[in-house]
Amino acid sequence: MENASKSKPFFYDITLRDGNQALKKPWNTEQKEVVFKELVKLGVQAIEVGFSGSSDMDFEACHHLASIAPDNVVIAGLARAVEKDIIKVADALKPAARPRIHTFIAMSPFNMKYVLKKDPLDVRKTAVNAVKYAKELIGEKGEVQFSVEHFGDCAENLDFVIESLQECVEAGASVINLPNTVERTRPFAFVRMVETVKKALPQGIMLSVHNHNDLGMAVATTVESFFAGAGQLECSLNGLGERAGNTSIYEVAVALHNCGVEVPLNLSRIYETAILTAEMSNIPIYEKAPLIGEDVLAHRSGIHQDGALKTQKMKKGAYRPIHPSLIGRDDAEKYGFTSQSGKTALYEIIKAKGYPITVEETLRLVPIAKEQAEKFGELPVEAIEDIYLKEIFQVDGPFKFISFKKLDNGEKDKFNLKFNYKDKEYDLIEEGEGPIEACINALNSAGFRQKLVHYEQSAFGEETKGAQADAMTVIQFESEDGRVITCRGKDPSTQKANVKAIFNGFNLIYPG
Repeated sequence: MENASKSKPFFYDITLRDGNQALKKPWNTEQKEVVFKELVKLGVQAIEVGFSGSSDMDFEACHHLASIAPDNVVIAGLARAVEKDIIKVADALKPAARPRIHTFIAMSPFNMKYVLKKDPLDVRKTAVNAVKYAKELIGEKGEVQFSVEHFGDCAENLDFVIESLQECVEAGASVINLPNTVERTRPFAFVRMVETVKKALPQGIMLSVHNHNDLGMAVATTVESFFAGAGQLECSLNGLGERAGNTSIYEVAVALHNCGVEVPLNLSRIYETAILTAEMSNIPIYEKAPLIGEDVLAHRSGIHQDGALKTQKMKKGAYRPIHPSLIGRDDAEKYGFTSQSGKTALYEIIKAKGYPITVEETLRLVPIAKEQAEKFGELPVEAIEDIYLKEIFQVDGPFKFISFKKLDNGEKDKFNLKFNYKDKEYDLIEEGEGPIEACINALNSAGFRQKLVHYEQSAFGEETKGAQADAMTVIQFESEDGRVITCRGKDPSTQKANVKAIFNGFNLIYPG
């Protein structure tokens, strides 16, 4: 068997037929055209445009899409194994440069007995005659695809199915499709059947798979079927389809890409295509949907957040399968804060809002944020913002700042400082080279001694119409036990920002 990993997969999209028929409100011609053009941009090699025998509207849609199709894209239509359906498809696809009639019939023992209520040999005859008639109508211009509906249920009569397929090939089918019409068992069981059919068919016949997602394994089955010899992969946008849907084209394409397979799709259009499809189908994208879900770049575990942060700019991330830019996503990894999160998430969330913060300050906030998260679940950014502003700029403690005023005269600046400490009020006058020195001198004279080791001031926030940004003071004290404490204060007044920073620092140093 040809090494599948060295061949390109042939993507056959079924969104406009299998996906559309499962919608609560199927698309009209205009809507189908929007999706059709998106499929062309995505780069799929074949598009099944509809079931032209189902209604006049679908026939018109199929004919219209065939008339605007690029010459390099196969345009297919579905037909039951009956002449009137086959004629409808042939007529609808006449404008297409590469038309394909896709006819089918069930061959599982269960369906032949209880649904078709036909003898297996009669079913085979119907299939072969349908293929032969379709080939006569389509001629050398196009192709015929034959599908064994419910192939996944054909393990017990696989020899019969293979003999039937061999006769269908002789009758003119160049593509044989093996659908897992209802997913019932593990992928490996289906893939072994695909391998068996592949070995039994002549070389040059395109083998195809069409997997439904009833047990959630359609992508795995499709990917493994490719490596088992299925060159054509029938998929749909956003996994649209009957019941639990069909195989998602995005997941298959990226999985094969990650396996080193050359994928002939414009992968960078995946995310945009998914958003458009969700809007067109009125089926929202599940937040945990692989690759395209809103939540798939979010990290909430502290361990995951740490690894994600350390590898966020790398092509391969610690906790993501691809770089999001591969599929056209321009959003970055996100860090949500829950009771399971740690300092990394908090630090990144606050930094992303444009606020200044150190790791030391973050560690102070973590227990407070976790306590809230235990009560309310994941904290909104606004809640984290509130915690930051309160705990950094309004530190609760035994010191309560009342007022700070500059007095007149004196060789040095003279200030009056009033504050409470554990319900005792202090009213002090002290000199200093500026408000910071005077304030610290006043506190020292009251017995609260700390060593200032760093001071800086900058703007906090953005200027808005009619209002300037606050002044922000950053001070570091070295306490008597050798700890370096970072504290901040903000206020429209530079002087008050300085004093607020000092009192925030003293509340951190002195226990309540």
